[in-house]
Amino acid sequence: MNAPDDEMIETLLRREFEGPVPDDGFSERVMRRLPPRRRRWPLWSGALLGAVACALCLADAPWLQAGWRDWRAGELSPPLLGTWLLMLAVAWLAAAWGLADRAER
Repeated sequence: MNAPDDEMIETLLRREFEGPVPDDGFSERVMRRLPPRRRRWPLWSGALLGAVACALCLADAPWLQAGWRDWRAGELSPPLLGTWLLMLAVAWLAAAWGLADRAER
C-alpha cells in the first residue's frame, strides 16, 4: 500500500472503532508466552570486528604504513594525520550507529 491508502484506512479505523478490541486477555497471554527478545551483539564487539576487518584490508596501504611508522617515531606527518582522521571517522560512525540503534528501541 502507499501513503494515501494508509491514511484512508487509518481514518476509517478511527471512525469505526472507539478503542482496543476486547479479547479477554488473549493478547496478554500471547505476549507472556513469547520467547524473550534475543540480545544483539554488543556494539563494542561489532566495532572491534569492523576494526580488525578494516586493518586487514588496509594493511598493505602505503599511506597507512607511513602513518603508523611516523606515529611510532613520534613525528607529525600528513599520513599520520590521515590515519588519525580515519580512526576518528570510524569512531564517530560507530557512535552514530549505536545511537541510531538505541533510538529504534
